[in-house]
Formats: sequence, C-alpha cells, structure tokens
Amino acid sequence: MRMAWLRRACLLLGLWLLAASLPAAAAQHVPTPLLRLDTALRAHGLGSSFPTGAPATTVALPDEWARTRGGQGGPAWYRVQLPRLGSPDDDGLYAMFIEHVCSNLEVYVNGERVHSGGRMNPPYTHNCNFPQLVSLPSAMLNRDSNTVDIKVVGHALAEVGSRQRAGALSALVVGPQSELAAWHARRTALQVGAPQAVGATLVLMGGFMFVLGFMNRRESHLAYFGALSVGWALVDLRLWLRHMPLGHSETEFLLCAMLGFITWAAVQFLLRYGGARHPLVDLLLPLQCALLAVSLVLAGPQRLHAVASLWYLVLALEVLAAAAWHLHTMHHQRRVRSLWVMAVLMGVTTVAGVIEFISQWTGARPLASHIAQLVMPVVFVLVGLRLVQQHGRALNHAVHDKAVLELRVREATAEIERNFHQMAELRVEQVTERERKRIAADLHDDLGAKLLTIVHTSDSERISTLAREALEEMRLSVRGLTGRPVRLTDALGDWRAEVVSRLAQAGIEGEWEAPEDLPQTLSARAYVQTTRILREATSNIIKHSGATHCTVTASINEGDFLFIVQDNGDGIAPQTEGRLDRGHGLASMKNRAKQLNGQCLVESGPGYGTVIRLTLPLDSATQAA
Repeated sequence: MRMAWLRRACLLLGLWLLAASLPAAAAQHVPTPLLRLDTALRAHGLGSSFPTGAPATTVALPDEWARTRGGQGGPAWYRVQLPRLGSPDDDGLYAMFIEHVCSNLEVYVNGERVHSGGRMNPPYTHNCNFPQLVSLPSAMLNRDSNTVDIKVVGHALAEVGSRQRAGALSALVVGPQSELAAWHARRTALQVGAPQAVGATLVLMGGFMFVLGFMNRRESHLAYFGALSVGWALVDLRLWLRHMPLGHSETEFLLCAMLGFITWAAVQFLLRYGGARHPLVDLLLPLQCALLAVSLVLAGPQRLHAVASLWYLVLALEVLAAAAWHLHTMHHQRRVRSLWVMAVLMGVTTVAGVIEFISQWTGARPLASHIAQLVMPVVFVLVGLRLVQQHGRALNHAVHDKAVLELRVREATAEIERNFHQMAELRVEQVTERERKRIAADLHDDLGAKLLTIVHTSDSERISTLAREALEEMRLSVRGLTGRPVRLTDALGDWRAEVVSRLAQAGIEGEWEAPEDLPQTLSARAYVQTTRILREATSNIIKHSGATHCTVTASINEGDFLFIVQDNGDGIAPQTEGRLDRGHGLASMKNRAKQLNGQCLVESGPGYGTVIRLTLPLDSATQAA
C-alpha cells in the first residue's frame, strides 16, 4: 500500500510508452509491396521546377542539411526516379510517405505539382513534426519510369534553436495508398496527436495549479509547477500553429527565451517543494532570463543555435542540481514515499532528457527520440496528479482540523461564558454580602440598641417581654444576614438551651436527646430557618397542646439531619390545625423545611399528642445560601 501510487504511475508511464512504441515499431517493418528510396539527386534552385542546369549531388536519405550542406538554408530540390510500379491496390492509387521534412515541401510528378505542404515563402509553414502522405495520381504516372521532384524549404542550423528544426528530408517510401495511409495515421498519432493531447492536459492542469498556488502563497510550489507545465506546452505550440503569425527569427527567439522561464519555474518548484526559499535564487533566476534574452539578441539570427546550445547545457545543469538537492532534502526529512516517487519520475525524465540531448547533438531521429519527447510531458502530468492528490489530502486534513478547531472554539466560548456568568454571580453575591452585612450592622447597632433599652427601662412586663422576643428575633435575623456558618454542635447547644428554657417556663417537662461532638456545619440560612421551625413547634406546644412532657430527639441518618419533637398533649384538633395553617403555624414550618430541600411532617390525633418530624439533607443545609 505504501508504494501503490508509485506502481500506478509506473504502470501508466509504461502504457504510454507501449502506445507510443507500437506505431513506431510497425513503421520499422515495411511491407513487401512498398518501395523505400534511400538516395536522391540534390540541387539548389529558386524556381518552380528542378534546376537541371545547376550542379547536382547524389545524397543519401535522410539528408540533414546541418551535416551535408555546410550550414546552408533552402530551398533545395531532390529528384528520384521511380522504377516500374506493380499493380495498384483496390482503389488504384499509389502514394509516397515522407516521415520527416523540415520545414515544408512541394512534390512534383513528371513535372506536375501533386502536393504542397503549405507556404513556401518566408515565414515557411512548419511541418517538421508532421509526416506527409502524398497521393500519386495514376493519370500522371508512366508505365515504365517516373520522375519525382521534391522542393524543400528550410533553415540553416545556425538560424534555429533546435537541430531538429533545421532543414532536412527523410527517406521516401512509395506503395499502395491504403497501406501507407494506415502507416501515416500511426506516425501522426505518435508525433502529433499524442503530444497535442498531453500538451492540452498540461495547459489545463498547469493553469489550474498556477491559480491554486497563486491564491495560496503557502503552497507557491504549485504556482511554479503550473507555470512550468504551461511553459512546456507553449514550446510545442507549433504542433497547433503550423502557420506562425511572426517571422522565423522572432519565433525562434521566443522559443529559446521561453526555456529560461521554464528553467526558472522548474528550479523554484523543486526548491519550494522541498521546503526551501533562497532570496539569492529568487533574484538570480529572473536576471538569468533577462541575460538569456539579451545574449540571443546580441548573437543575432545567424548565431542563434550556438548561443542557444550553450544555454541549454547551463539550464540543464541547473535543473539537475535542483533535482539532486530536492532528493537530498527529502532523504534528510525521511519522506521515504515521496523520495521514491520523485526519484523514479526524475530518473525517467533525466533519461528522456539525455536521449533528447543526444538527438539534438547528432540530428538523428530514432524511435527513442520520439518516445523521449512524449515521455517528459507525460511525467509532468504524473507529477501534477501527485501534487493534486497531496493537495486534496492536505485540504481534507485542513477541513477536519478546521472542524476540530471550531468545536474547540465553541467549547472555549461556552467555558468563557460560564466563567463570565460565574464571575457575574460572584460579583452579585459579593455586593449582596456587603449589603447584608451593612443591614445587619444597622439592625444590630441601631434597632438592637433601642430594643435593649426598652427591655431594661420599660415598666410593663408585657412590653419588656415583647421587646426581648423582638431582640432575639432581630439577633437571629442578623446572624442570618452575616452568612457565617455555624457548627452543628454549637447549633444544637443553642437550640437545647432555648427549647428547654421555654418549656420549663411554661411548666412543661422537657427532655433533649442529641449526639455530641458533630463535625458538620450549617449555613447561616439553614441555622436560622431551623431555629424558627423549632420556635414555632415549641410555641404550638406551649399554647395549644396542653402537654406536661415534651421530648426532642436529634440524630443523623444516612446524610440527613433529623429532629423529632413529641409531646403528650391533647393533639391538634381539626379546627385548631386550620387556624395554625392560616397563620405562622404548620404551613410556615413546612415551607421553611421545603426551602432547605427537606420536609416537615406532623402526626397528631385528639388525645394522642403531636409528633413533628423535621428532615434536612446535610449537603443542602451546609451549602444553602
């Protein structure tokens, strides 16, 4: 699974090579009825017919002008003699197949023009990549012998940037048109159709990746690879435009200058893809493009090939150095999978480049040369697919990380809101606490002092008693307002003293049962509310029960604080219970217990006494505000 992408890439590349080699391999096996012409008579002339008065030389085909004409340009005439031809095919037509001609040609049979490849005046039609199929009409053919003259126009080697664009004529193959047409179609697919398809793919993919990298500057290597792909496709623009709108010199200058921009994009892609950015390289590469253009202008059209060849070598070494640095960086970063993928693709590209360089140097056009020209853009397509796959995977990770980040932001926002509410509540509690303490201080210092004065100065026993009760109630309220918790042991002591004292004053025997040394504490509110419940219960016993004995039992059971108050009185009559509920009686006791998350149950019957059961959860009682 780790090398699955590499295997798929190699399989795809193999299929391309197989598809490219099949038509070329078929072209190497000429069927028996076909006639191959390997020699011709060559002469120089400007007219519309073979210059019979000019010096003529017998040359071998293919004829590369860079080797046989001393660097001269065209036009040049070629004459071949066709021997007696056999029986034509079913449609009665013969044809001549010309694998390579550069830059254009016209074909004459027995002095009559039968084929023209396009414009024969500068700028010539560019047919260097296009194989030619010339029909030989039966009406123009003689029974015994026929003369075929071919006028070729082209450029000297010094005037072109690539040796393969210099003037040349390949060997000629004559035979039935039906067989040569299939042969011509296969060669056209190899030399024109497949490169056009790959070039169109490079333009579309490169444009997309350039925009993608330009919009996302953190992935600038995509923009450089897009520029590299589009630039490579533009170099092969003559596959689409055989009739260039510019002159030959201008076109060759643009094609050679384009290689500087392609090298710029290739080197920057390899560096940025490896995670490096060098300011010096960013400055030198555009300066190199300008220097290349200036050197081509200074060299002039007559020395274009020499200067371009020197630049080809320099640019190729730069790309190789950047590729080596890229592989070294991936090895250092332990990116094993990417290392193997890029190493294989770069190795294939390097082999194709070496084959192309040898072809440029020697001028030969073997099968390997055509495959090499097709392999390099195919490798670019594979690298582009690899980059798109990585970008898609990174985009998926980014979307996932964004979702996780949004979730964490929402959680953090909720936490901040909770903290804010808690701080707001705490602030309110602090303000409330300060206000409670202020009110408690006012009550204690002002109202308490006045009630105490009434207790000690009043001549009326009733007024003094009421003032004392009001003072005790005020002290209890002040204690609740201060909010200080009370130890349960201390609270039980206070309650015992008050309940037993009041019962004794009323002539009722009081009995108190409670555990000692309890560690729990009660909140101020729980203490106040429980105190008022006990006072109310005690008041009811004194006023309404007619009891002579009362037992108060306090205990703790399974986290609950229990109070049981039981008397031996007459019980609560229905009419009396109603009066108590309407005032501060049983209903008040039950409501106070409910506020503390507890309950107050009253069990009574006429003649059986009364039992009051108060249950308070200790967790609520200790935390109540």
